[in-house]
Amino acid sequence: MSGADLSAPVVPVGVRDDGRVEVPADPAQAGWYRFGPAPGDAHGSAVLVGHVDSHTGELGELAALYDVRAGDRVDVQRGDGTTLTYEIVARRIVKKDRMPADTFRREGEPVLTLITCAPPYDADRGGYQSNLIVTAVRSAS
Repeated sequence: MSGADLSAPVVPVGVRDDGRVEVPADPAQAGWYRFGPAPGDAHGSAVLVGHVDSHTGELGELAALYDVRAGDRVDVQRGDGTTLTYEIVARRIVKKDRMPADTFRREGEPVLTLITCAPPYDADRGGYQSNLIVTAVRSAS
């Protein structure tokens, strides 16, 4: 995945024991939710997740999502070498316990959904309490 000063290798991820999506331990990686659509599929929300920072405070690759705006481009290079170009159409911050139901949908119009952590940070409650969700659609160009 590249674009918006973001370049991260993508690894498949699944579901944690608590029902939340797994996030790669390495903040330099993004995780593709393998139980949903892949980028480029004809339907549903292809989800890529990653850490905003590390335990040492070093920024993760998906911290770059804080700099994207509607109209910005995101390129996703697939395993077969083809590159898919998306355009950012929305970004929002939601509480982790209030993730929109359609985030991991398998039907409907195809979108790319990029997710990273967002403040507030509360160590006593397990870390970041919100997520930044960025939505993109395939670009016509």
